[in-house]
Amino acid sequence: MDGTTDAEGVGLRFLMLAHRVRRVVDEQMAAAGLSLARTKLLRVLDEQGPTRLSSLADQLGFAARSVTETVDGLERDGLVERNPDPTDRRAKLVVLTRDGVAVLATANTSGQHVLQNIFGALSDEQLKALDGLLGTIDTAARTAATAQA
Repeated sequence: MDGTTDAEGVGLRFLMLAHRVRRVVDEQMAAAGLSLARTKLLRVLDEQGPTRLSSLADQLGFAARSVTETVDGLERDGLVERNPDPTDRRAKLVVLTRDGVAVLATANTSGQHVLQNIFGALSDEQLKALDGLLGTIDTAARTAATAQA
């Protein structure tokens, strides 16, 4: 710890740490077959079933082009497929395949394992305190985002 206690310094340290944790989780999940971004997309499909690309982009907060490229890759890998939308002949629905379900389960297990290793270093009391702090930070971040809009 560098002893920084001002809001900006702690904020920057938090951002660097969040980036490091994300990178470690992403690397572990990629070793299991999926990146974190691809896993998020598959989770949405797993939770809600066949979904239009535009809806996936909205839900994930990604550019439509990025989602299309990700779906293209997942489709090449046999993890999703595009099917006609029965309510709109011009639209396609992205559907999770049986292989996609299996790879998602493996990636989820890998991600859970690495998060347990990282956050398991904290006591129950520390985890509870961190959870409360993260809630406060999340509320402040949402307020800041609303103020900018």
